[in-house]
Amino acid sequence: MIYTVTFNPSLDYIVSVDHFRLGYTNRTDSELILPGGKGINVSIVLKNLGISSTALGFVAGFSGEEIVRRLEEFGIQDEFIRIEDGFSRINLKLKSIDGTEINGQGPVIGEEKVRQLMDRLDRLEEGDVLFLSGSIPASMPDDAYQKIMALLEGRGVRIAVDATRELLLKVLPYRPFLIKPNNHELGEIFGTELTTRESVVPYAKKLQAQGAQNVLVSMAGEGAVLAAADGNIYEAPAPKGVLKNGVGAGDSMVAGFMAGYMEKQDYEYAFHMGIAAGSASAFSENLATREEVEEVYRQVAGK
Repeated sequence: MIYTVTFNPSLDYIVSVDHFRLGYTNRTDSELILPGGKGINVSIVLKNLGISSTALGFVAGFSGEEIVRRLEEFGIQDEFIRIEDGFSRINLKLKSIDGTEINGQGPVIGEEKVRQLMDRLDRLEEGDVLFLSGSIPASMPDDAYQKIMALLEGRGVRIAVDATRELLLKVLPYRPFLIKPNNHELGEIFGTELTTRESVVPYAKKLQAQGAQNVLVSMAGEGAVLAAADGNIYEAPAPKGVLKNGVGAGDSMVAGFMAGYMEKQDYEYAFHMGIAAGSASAFSENLATREEVEEVYRQVAGK
């Protein structure tokens, strides 16, 4: 079984406003509402690739129920834990002003609800796959990722972690199957600037030496690098295409990599699938479909 964890999922209200003017009433030219959160993005891309997963995490209020309803429309099973007070966050993303968004806070998650999630994760067993993605809400202990990985240590569960600097470093002793920093995050960890694929390689190897089995480094227009568990280094330039949407591209890369690995247990194929899925989402208005991923894969793999 495959599971994704999104501690603080959202409803993403994505709008475009031509000729936006600060301090005036503006009207949308287009609008879209989607369930959001890094783990949810992974579940959606996996589903688009024909792979079922169960979405875990916390939801609350009317917005939480809408997140669940929309996931059901995608055909994604959920086992979210319901929070009685508050409501799941609503994020406003303004497409017409690149990178402009206002993200909500989300509900307070108490100790009992965290224990319920841990009890659910305690049922995972050998051969299962778990995705841990995104930040930890302020109301939760900041060592939640370590506790989850300690709970599952030695069970043969493949765990993929996509998180920022401190969260990432703290899970390395538990030997995650996959981590996916981008080149800027990797550079921040080691106090350097990494702008080429060649410059990334020694630092990806350092994270392997600290415990990560596979280190997949995304580099936007520069492509990507994989320091694989088989000892090989794989690198590729970015596929050609028009950037339409940067939201979810990294999550799509993680989903594509794991989908590829589960299909063939081949790191090069998984790497190419990761690049294809991440790029296909970046070239699409929404998260990539199977057809879009396959089209970009042919370019990446030279087929």
